[in-house]
Amino acid sequence: MNYTTQMDAARKGIITSEMETVAAKEQMRPDKLRDFIARGKVVVPANRNHKKLDPEGIGEGLRTKINVNLGISKDCCNVDLELEKVRHALALKAEAIMDLSCYGKTREFRKKLVEMSPAMIGTVPIYDAVGFYEKDLQEISTDEFFNVVEKHAEDGVDFMTIHAGLNRATAEKVKSGNRITNIVSRGGSLLFTWMEMNGRENPFYEHFDRLLDICVDYDITLSLGDGCRPGCINDSTDACQVEEMIVLGELTKKSWERNVQVMIEGPGHMALNEIKGNMMLEKRLCHGAPFYVLGPLVTDIAPGYDHITSAIGGAIAAANGADFLCYVTPAEHLRLPTLEDMKEGIIAARIAAHAADIAKGIPGARKWDNDMSRARVELDWDKMFELAIDPEKAVSYRKSSQPEENDTCTMCGSMCAVRNMNRILERKDVEV
Repeated sequence: MNYTTQMDAARKGIITSEMETVAAKEQMRPDKLRDFIARGKVVVPANRNHKKLDPEGIGEGLRTKINVNLGISKDCCNVDLELEKVRHALALKAEAIMDLSCYGKTREFRKKLVEMSPAMIGTVPIYDAVGFYEKDLQEISTDEFFNVVEKHAEDGVDFMTIHAGLNRATAEKVKSGNRITNIVSRGGSLLFTWMEMNGRENPFYEHFDRLLDICVDYDITLSLGDGCRPGCINDSTDACQVEEMIVLGELTKKSWERNVQVMIEGPGHMALNEIKGNMMLEKRLCHGAPFYVLGPLVTDIAPGYDHITSAIGGAIAAANGADFLCYVTPAEHLRLPTLEDMKEGIIAARIAAHAADIAKGIPGARKWDNDMSRARVELDWDKMFELAIDPEKAVSYRKSSQPEENDTCTMCGSMCAVRNMNRILERKDVEV
């Protein structure tokens, strides 16, 4: 191997096997994809130890990808149930799975996840640190934080969320601001707390070169976390969010100097009219690095329906430049998601991603819709089910309410516009 990372290979003019796979999926010339990777516009997260990986690309000119969060916690530590969620997420065509485990046998779960998953795997190592060392957060040392990062890398994780942009200067903006929800990022709040209790700088910011060393060794893609992402629409686009984004832009350039792939995490909660501006701001401040957004949730008053508030924001965000959507389930803000919650969240995120791909003119996106439209005109129910983003639900709805005539549904019956237009244009009698 005469390259260290996918970015290093791209800058040397090498088209890796991972690039070949991604280019074929995206209907893009491999050399064009290689050039995007070389400039940091696209990432291909591919840890060398993730042997089962079926690589995907995230970034400019590519399909919008979605991520599914899962993992074991103190209140819900059933490894088998979480692995069942993994199987369902893969069946529902999620391109990435983030293991947010923070309690119990986290490494055992992580290793099983990497072994079974062709999807990209992401983690947030700081979540794992507290449970791994079984000590108070304040007592965890810089070396111990980095040892956990190294273990995640060894285990084959493709990308890691590291909240390196929440430094002490940004933290002061949080304390002096007028936010309603302060810091809602779990990783951001843990690092903020550690800095406050120890009177020290964020270890991932202070020792960023050490983090890059690990990324180079395993070809880890850095997902630079948004510790100051807004937790409600009141807090969006404020000084600490923008301050952190500026720092992330600086860290992006440092990463690229070492040929480390980078994507930037973003909001959060945000009103509809601010989304486009935020997407433009990230692309400018972070030099066109791929943007990974949670939501944005466009209103705060819909617990139980936040997969919908997220999908609305996600579609707008992706249509205006976001490259990667983190799913949100109906259980957001309420509980750990069930299998059904997870499915609802995945389907909502996939709809948002696909809607955005149509707007962005991604090759093949509109064809899927046109094929569905032709199947509807032909009243070809089997083809419609085959093309549906959730065939199981479509079939279930059809079976639950059978029409008198097989070429209609119980919504319109004999007044079906499609059926009657077909008949009259074919010069057949129409009976309503």
